[in-house]
Amino acid sequence: MNTPPVERKLAAILSADVAGYSRLMGADEAGTLAALSAHREVIDELIRQRNGRIANTAGDSVLAEFPSVLEAVQCGVEIQQAMTARNADLPDDRKMLLRVGINVGDVMVKDEDIFGDGVNVAARLQGLAVPGGLCISRAVRDQLRDKSPFLFEDQGEQTVKNIARPVRVFSVRFEGAPKTADLGEPDRPAAPVDAAAEADNPPQGKPDDIELAFWDSITDSQAASDYAAYLERYPTGNFAALARARLIGLTTGEAATGGDEVKLEITYWESVKDSDDAAMIQAYLEKYPQGHFKELAEARLEQLSGDKAGDDR
Repeated sequence: MNTPPVERKLAAILSADVAGYSRLMGADEAGTLAALSAHREVIDELIRQRNGRIANTAGDSVLAEFPSVLEAVQCGVEIQQAMTARNADLPDDRKMLLRVGINVGDVMVKDEDIFGDGVNVAARLQGLAVPGGLCISRAVRDQLRDKSPFLFEDQGEQTVKNIARPVRVFSVRFEGAPKTADLGEPDRPAAPVDAAAEADNPPQGKPDDIELAFWDSITDSQAASDYAAYLERYPTGNFAALARARLIGLTTGEAATGGDEVKLEITYWESVKDSDDAAMIQAYLEKYPQGHFKELAEARLEQLSGDKAGDDR
């Protein structure tokens, strides 16, 4: 009997599981199974509505594929928002919270199930998400630029099990999302952060993490609405001048960065911002003492100084 050939294709992969499932089962096995079954009906329907296909369900987990990255992320957000509504009247110890990870990559299809590194990365992203949260890979974030209403917080490169290279991870901010600054660990949420309070009272002299994440998510955007949203939230923010210049450029048809001088400064900063040589960062500050990236440069110098002090010890 001939083995059918393995089909390969590019797909957006959504991986989800229940945080703290073992604890829920231990407390009330019958109630947990009944709740999971009811939740799954809603989840399955949301996946179907977004043109997804469920490839595998094992225990408390769901693995689905989508032909569109945007549809996959929209579905992930809708699932989390639906779960929030369904958990609203339950005590905290009985709430069933999902962690969701989404990746896009090459997958192998066999007997309707999907396999491969693309699937493995999605599963690792799911494990990094906080309960109620959603993590995506850089490949997903890059395809969503200017196409999604959500904000993405850069969580940096993460080393994950059985994946050869570090994975650049972004958490998705949406209405009802957990207010977290850092990646969570399995079955344990990261420390909460009051995003509104931080936006209103950022540390003096340095951009706060949420502002940086916001700016990073729009820095290459060609949508005027993105810069207007930044200025509405951070009218005196560290990138306000640059945001205004880009907003004017996009609405008037002039250079989006506000002229040759600003473009040169951006090019200069891009060439030195990741350098480990403090002299290069200092050179930027000397050339642009009141530049758009002054606070970032000063923060980078402080970081490099701390790293050097640690090495000396």
